[in-house]
Order: sequence, then C-alpha cells, then structure tokens
Amino acid sequence: MRETAYKPMTYQELEEHFGITDAADFKEFLKMLNRLEQNGQIILTRTHRYGVPERMDLVRGRLQAHPKGFAFLIPEDRDHPDVYIHANDLKSAMNGDTVLVRVSSKSAAGGKLEGEVVRIVHRAITQVVGVFQNNESFGFVIPDDKRINKDLFIPREGFGGAVDGEKVVAEIVEYPEGRSAAVGRVIEILGHKDDPGVDILSIIRKHQLPEAFPDDVMAEAQEVPDVIDEAEIVRQGRRDLRDKVIVTIDGEDAKDLDDAVNVERLPNGNIKLGVHIADVGYYVRENSKLDQEAYNRGCSVYLVDRVIPMLPHRLSNGICSLNPQVDRFTLSCEMEFNEMMKVVKHDIFTSVIRTKERMTYTNVRKILEEEDPEVTERYADLVDTFKLMKELALKLRANRMRRGAVDFDFVESKVIVDENGKPVDIVKRERSIAEQIIEEFMLAANETVAEHFYWLKVPFIYRIHEDPDQEKLMNFLAFVANFGYTVKGGKGNKVHPRALQTLLEDIQGTKEQTVISTMMLRSMKQAKYDAESTGHFGLAAEFYTHFTSPIRRYPDLVIHRVIREVIESGGTLSEARMEYLASRMQDIAQQSSERERVAVEAERDTEQLKKAEFMLDKVGEEFTGIISSVTSFGMFVELENTVEGLIRLSAMTDDYYHFHEQHMALIGERTSKIYRIGDEVKIRVARVNMDDHTIDFEMVDMKPRQRGDFAGGRGDGGGWGGRGNKAAKGKDAGRGKAGGGKGKGGRGAGKPGRAAAADFVAADEAAGVGTPGGKRGKRGGAAKGSGGIALGRAEARADSSAGEGTGAAASAPAPMFGFGSGKGGYASGTVAVARDAGPRYRTGEGKSSRRKKTSASGIFIGARDEGAGGAAPGRKRGGGKGKNGGGNATAAFVRKKKK
Repeated sequence: MRETAYKPMTYQELEEHFGITDAADFKEFLKMLNRLEQNGQIILTRTHRYGVPERMDLVRGRLQAHPKGFAFLIPEDRDHPDVYIHANDLKSAMNGDTVLVRVSSKSAAGGKLEGEVVRIVHRAITQVVGVFQNNESFGFVIPDDKRINKDLFIPREGFGGAVDGEKVVAEIVEYPEGRSAAVGRVIEILGHKDDPGVDILSIIRKHQLPEAFPDDVMAEAQEVPDVIDEAEIVRQGRRDLRDKVIVTIDGEDAKDLDDAVNVERLPNGNIKLGVHIADVGYYVRENSKLDQEAYNRGCSVYLVDRVIPMLPHRLSNGICSLNPQVDRFTLSCEMEFNEMMKVVKHDIFTSVIRTKERMTYTNVRKILEEEDPEVTERYADLVDTFKLMKELALKLRANRMRRGAVDFDFVESKVIVDENGKPVDIVKRERSIAEQIIEEFMLAANETVAEHFYWLKVPFIYRIHEDPDQEKLMNFLAFVANFGYTVKGGKGNKVHPRALQTLLEDIQGTKEQTVISTMMLRSMKQAKYDAESTGHFGLAAEFYTHFTSPIRRYPDLVIHRVIREVIESGGTLSEARMEYLASRMQDIAQQSSERERVAVEAERDTEQLKKAEFMLDKVGEEFTGIISSVTSFGMFVELENTVEGLIRLSAMTDDYYHFHEQHMALIGERTSKIYRIGDEVKIRVARVNMDDHTIDFEMVDMKPRQRGDFAGGRGDGGGWGGRGNKAAKGKDAGRGKAGGGKGKGGRGAGKPGRAAAADFVAADEAAGVGTPGGKRGKRGGAAKGSGGIALGRAEARADSSAGEGTGAAASAPAPMFGFGSGKGGYASGTVAVARDAGPRYRTGEGKSSRRKKTSASGIFIGARDEGAGGAAPGRKRGGGKGKNGGGNATAAFVRKKKK
C-alpha cells in the first residue's frame, strides 16, 4: 500500500490480488485488515477502500493538549513538523491520545501547520483524578490535570460512596462524543482534599505512577541472592578490584548507591580514573518480570516526601547498591587522561569491587575546603585521593568549557517535610566541588562508553540533545541584542554551543544574567533518548549516553546488558542478536523519554504543591525577590528560597503596563517604569491557592492610580477561562474576588521549567510559563467594580499592544481595552482614549460632543452615545445589561474635569 503504484482497493480486490482461496486464510486476512485499521496503520475510506494514512495526507502521532483548549500533534514521523489543532477541531480527542490528523492549512511562511483530528486510534487517558462535586442526582469530577479541560460527568449510580469535596479517581466509561461530556464512575476515594497525604497521593494517581510492585515481580526479587559467592566471581572471569581505594560519594539521604570512583596518578604523569557502576543487568534478566516492570516504570520518581523506585528495594537498596565494605558486581570504565585531558587509553570490563567508604558530598567538601579538622582527621588516609579527584575534575571541566559545553548555573532547592508531610523548610541545593567531582567523572564515563560502542556498531541507546530550533534561536539572538550582546554565529544560521557559553560567561554577575540564561534555556530543545547518536548540543559532545544509573533509569540498564553481552562474546554479537536488539532500541528509547517526562512533571507538581503549602501561613508577609519571568498577564517573582509567585497585571495599580515581548519587559504607559527579568522587587504575599498550587504576590510600594488618570482598571481576572466563566463582583477587577470564577481569583500560572545540571532534562521546550485559567461558573460577562472591568470568558489581556487613537488622541498611542460583553462574549471594539483635559471627551470613533455624567472612577453611566456603538445606559458600570443591548456596548473612558 505504501508503493506509489498502489490505488486504494476494497477487501474483495485485495483478496483477488493476493489469490486467497482458502476460507480459513480469508478469515485471518480480514482479521488482519481489521487489526491494522484499529491500530491506525491503514485507513478504510468512505468507499470502503483500504490505504495507508500517509498517502491520504493524514499524519499519525500523539496529542499534546494545552489547558487553553487547543493542542499540538507530535508526529510519529520525527522529520514531520508539529501540527497545531484548534479546540474545535479536536473532535473528542484528549491529551496523550494517539490520533490521525488531516493537515488543513499551512502558514504563508510554510512552517506552521494546522490540522483537524480525523480518527482517534488509541485512548491514553482511562481515568481522571480530581475533586468530586455532588449535585444530588448526578455529580462531576473536576480534573486536577488542567489539560483535561472538561469535567467528568458521574451518574448517581457511579458515585461509589464519594461525598462532596473528596479527591477521587474516576474511570472513564464513555468518552465524549460531539457536545456530550465524558461519563465516568468513581473507582477509588483518596480522602478529603484537605486531609494530610491526599495531595501527594492525588499527584501519584494523576500521573498514573505505579506504587506497589506486583506479586510476581516481588517473588522474582526475593530469589535474588543477598551476597556474592566467591565461585561465581571466578566462573564469570570478572576483574578483581577489591584491593583498590574505591569510594562512593552521594547525598546524605541516598540509599541506592549505583556509582563508585577511584583515581590514581600513573608513573608517566597521567591520571587514571575508574568509574564503577552497579551491574544491575546481571540480576535483572532480559524479559523477566522484573525487567518488564522496570520497562513500564522507565525510571525512579523522586517526589518531595517519597521515592517511587524502578526496582524493588531488595535490589535497589540491597545487592545492587554499592554499600561500603561488601563485595559487589560492577561494570567498570577505566580512562587514562593525559595533561591535555584527552583519553589516551580506556577499558570497559566486568568487575567485582569492595568500596572503602560511603562518603557524602558535605564531608568531601569539608575536606577539600579545609572547613572541619575533625572530618579531615577521620578520613586522613583518603585526603590525598580527594585532592587528586578535585584536580582531575577541575581540569575536565575546564576542558569541557573550552570545547563549548553550555553550563547553566541555576539554583535548585529541596523542600523539607515533617512526618505528616507538612513542609517545614526550603533549602537550596549546593553545587559544591564535591558535586562537581561526581558530575565530571560521570560525564567522562558516559562519553567514553558512548563513543566506544558507537564505533563497535552494536545497537545502543544514546542520550541526544538536538540543535536549537532555528526560529527560537533567531528570536533569542535578537533578544540579547537589546542588551548590547552579540553571539558569534557559525555557518549560515548555525550557532556553536561555545558561542552561547561565551555569552553566559560574559553576563556572569551582571543584572541581566538571569533573564538571558532563562531565555537561552527556553530557546533550546529537550534532551531525550534515541537509538541513533546525533550528538549532544548542550554538552558539545559528539557521543553521549546514560551509563551511570542503572538502578534508577531503564536505558542505563538496557545498555549494561548490551555491554556485558559484547564483553562476554569477545567483542561481537551474532547477526540474529544484532537484528533483534536493533528492532527494540528505538521503542525502548521512546518509552524511556516519555516516562522521564512524566517523572519530571510529577516531581515538579509535588514541589509546587509543597512550596504553596509552605507559604500558606506567610500571607501578608513582605519579601524581596527577583523577577523571573514576564508575560502579558503579569510577572513572576522568585524569592530567595526559590518560591515563585505571580504579580498580576491587574494588581499593578500605579500605571498601565504594556508587555513588550521582544524585550521581555512590562513598560509603564505614563511613568515609563520598566520591569524586566532579573530586577529586584519588594513584594507582599497576597494569596495562596491550594487548589491550583499557585501563589499571588503584590508590590509593597505600589501606589494606586490617581483619579486624574484614565479610569477603569484592567481586569486580568484569572486569565483564560477553562470553562464558561462568571465574573464575580469585587472592588477591584482581577483582585479579591473579581476574575473568572465563583468568588475566587483565577488560576495562576506554572513556573518555568528548570534544567538539570548538565543535561537539559527538565527544560520544557516551551520551558515556560504555565497559563492562568478561570474557575468553574456559569457563562457571564463583565463584573461590576469601581476599580475597573473584570473579564468573564473574554481574553484578559486588556491589552498589551497600543492602538492609535483618532482626533486629539492620535498624536500619542492609546491603550486598547478588551471587554467581556454582558453575555460572556467579546466586546464590539476597542476604544482609543483621548488625552486632552478639555471639556470634551473623545473616543476612537466618537461623533457626539455632549458632556456625559461620569462615576467617581470616571466610567460613563450617562445617556446614550451614538459614537460608542449606540449603547443604552446600562444598569451596571462594567458593561452590564442595558435596555438596548448596553451589555455589548464598548465603554468609553474620560478624564474627570478638575473642579
């Protein structure tokens, strides 16, 4: 069917083509056609003919939904660009579904594709976690996952004993069709949403993270021996390294120790580094129950108060953990570095080790920085070893920097919780010399192993980081030019990572360091696993893999098996084995990348949740913070303890601010005050929303607008509504209770993605800022409020771009105001506000020159004005319902004439 000559055929024509005469064969053939069609590999047309999707202009891929309703198709064909899908073209597809999409239009530039879902091949979401809402004869589950932007309908018989306000897990019984909602039934009650422990449990269920291991997996783990038999070492012919000074260096609370190191200076002056990794693959055999479970989990997940391990504790904390003074099987990579830090010789082999000490980062730092004589005394025999390690690590790092690796120095934090899961402190994670030693040694081993097996041409899994997207990179280069920096380009539009690292060094210690680092990170792609080695842009490495953590990462475990197999079979594999491994690698790489993303999301969710909980009792307190992100709806401020909160545009009452995307700044209209990333501001904690794990800040020294200024506040109220929103009544639009929703401010925004030390795992491709969304409520229009106009479902941008007025206003740019109508729609236009203080007011199109009666805040409540759309006097100042459609009228603003 993929051949050019093929024309779509009916099943009878296909039967004739293949010459099928036997009835049993024909039955099997029909079954196969149905199976292929269900999997979306072939398509049945309206005329009952079969063909392949790609020949019918259909693209198969996975759907990535957005809280605002639209989605992107991530195509299975990796060379095909992503496809944007409008909310109306999703049919009933949900986040994560595998779908077939017809590309309907291309942008003029040829890059952006738009499409519509033609067919849902496979449903990804089978259950929803959320808060149960009882409406007597029926109920709803309001999903925790904002990408599911429709509530799940629960009929009376599906309540399963759930009561109002409880966190539940509901199974989807019927998927949404047309306008009807998805129908579900409650299968698990997690507890009331405010009960201790329920919050983390909800996140575990939301991401469908596995908890307990199945019985057959545990039974297999029990069969693994506790100790190593001497005869086994001899039988396997492992190299005995038990006499060497080998140590593990980890955090204080680490229990699964999977890497150990040793260094020695050779007679020729070179330094020999040994990296020894737990040989997990020896105990977890291919296709065993343990292996299948590890494949499904993909990696260990480190939540704030617990670890969800990839392997049972009996393995991860027992026989596979490189505990001190016990024999352990390992895979070793020994490298000899010359003065230029080139690997002149390397060896990869199976070994047995016995570590001398279990060192912590803290103690190694104390020894090297000579902070604590007592600790130095305790490990006196290891002091010289650590000094040599420091020397080697610093040289390796300098070499990596020369080569052009990009090194982001973002601060990471750890939330400390008590036994009830309540956050008691947030501490910054140090990246001291001790962490750098392990980081550099692991990077060196990963590169050496990757290159060795690349040239052996055996099927393998690599860690790749593709070059940045051209468009994003060009935008970034234009952005840094605003600060007077230029990035030296390579051939054409290509930029070498060295040029980016040079820029990071140039901005070190400057005010714009944070903003440029953040924007650079956002312009980069996400690192992932792949069966092909295409290089690692961020590390400026041609070959890179993950070899050093097989206890907690499945790709490491897989390549360990390949490595041991190659070693044991004398450096080659049989053709059949090569073929089998090659067929599996891409699938394993993709599964591992997907599971890694789920783990990162879950970790980020729990961290955000606990940080919000930590700030609950600090509402009203004042702090100093740094602006970490600027958007069209406000700005994010990060405090010293890494907690992040949003200052909404509507809360910035001393001026009207415009968002300048190119400069990533908010600029005051009258005062020309500028807020940009990296600026220091003094804030007060205004609100903490535990439903969405968001924190709202407000400026400490923010003075309200003077009465002579333009009246009418900009309603940011909760941003983009996820459901039909009703704006509540409140004194100040977008603050207090105004904004989308039943008496609550809108949903806040997520924080920008962070990067792991050397490998941009958490750098979301959008890396960005999550979106605000409105709370539940009936459809409604603008709220009544003396401070201005809050929005219902209308986009609460209110607006970042400046329009041009007419009449006396034409000489200066006038602000544009977007309004919700009385019926939840958009306003009928924008208004240019005249700036003359004379006796007349002018709107953009106004013809009337009669003085109008105004309210205290300067909003018209007077007679009919033909110029502003012919609205009758509305009962409500915020565009309420008037007799002649005042609800849809465009409001006009005036300056009050001073008496």
